[in-house]
Order: sequence, then structure tokens, then C-alpha cells
Amino acid sequence: MTQKNKGLTLVYTGNGKGKTTASLGLALRAVGRGMKVCILQYIKSPQRTYGEQIALCKLGVEIKQLGIGFTWTKTPDEHRQALRTAWEITQEKVMKGDDDLIILDEINNALAIERFPIDDVLPVEEVLKLIQQRPPHLHLVLTGRNAHPQVIAIADLVSEISEVKHYYQEGIPAVRGIEF
Repeated sequence: MTQKNKGLTLVYTGNGKGKTTASLGLALRAVGRGMKVCILQYIKSPQRTYGEQIALCKLGVEIKQLGIGFTWTKTPDEHRQALRTAWEITQEKVMKGDDDLIILDEINNALAIERFPIDDVLPVEEVLKLIQQRPPHLHLVLTGRNAHPQVIAIADLVSEISEVKHYYQEGIPAVRGIEF
């Protein structure tokens, strides 16, 4: 396999808005080049509909919400089960090798959870192993705040999105078409 065809690991992290948006832009570019793209969303719930989900489905992109929503509105056991299932789906999807690009949206947030134990349902060691043992052509994108230092160390690209100013600070809530 040439360097040109080698799958890359990209990480979008930081406290600013735009990590998922950057990965979705990358997905759009990949689809335009005839690549098969899959997006697995770790926090978002299948009980809701998201703008990116609507648009990407129209383009034939597989996108799955594997979470149950925000961590402070559900019990630790509910989150742990969702993370366990998400991780099982991720491992199967990655190792199958049918996709050219897989985005693990908000997996960094999931790996950074400290409110309850996650090491037994989403072990960082297994995430690192999956990154290293994935099919050689497959590009992986990991998004979310607080990327794990070991994930950063093995990534090919890390972009940190920093917040300079945000309308939340002015009391403006999530905006349809911008956040969801």
C-alpha cells in the first residue's frame, strides 16, 4: 500500500464549536470523491432527528445515533449500556473494512467521562488497538472535547478547535440548523 492510499487517523478536539461540523465537511468531500462513508455518533440519540442526519441520508451516507443524549439527563447504567453497544458496533463496522471513512463522532467525549466508570465498556486500550489494527485503507475520524492523550499521540492529524467567542454566553440557546 502506498502512502497515498494509507488510511489516516484524524482527531478534531477542543472546547470550540465546530468539531462535528469539520468531520461532516470531510465526509461531504469524501462522498464527492466516491468514497463510502459511515458516521457513528456516540452521544446523540436515535430518538431525535438531526439536520446532518437528514442531509447525509439523502446522499446515501450511513449515519447512526448510538447514544442516549446528554450525560446529565440519563442514569450511568443507561449510558454504560449505550457505550457498550456503540463500541461493539464500532469494532464490527471498522474491522469489516467496507468503508473508506468512518467518523466516530463525540467518542472523545465518551472516553473522557469521569462521572461513572467506562473503562470496562469503552476501554481506551481497545480504542488504540482498533486504530492501529484497522484495515490499512480506512480513514478514521474521532471528534469531541478532551481527546485522550494516547489517542492524540497515535493520530496522524490533530486539530484543536478553540473558543474565542460563543453566542451561548449571550444567552442564545442551541439554534436549529446550526447545532442540530
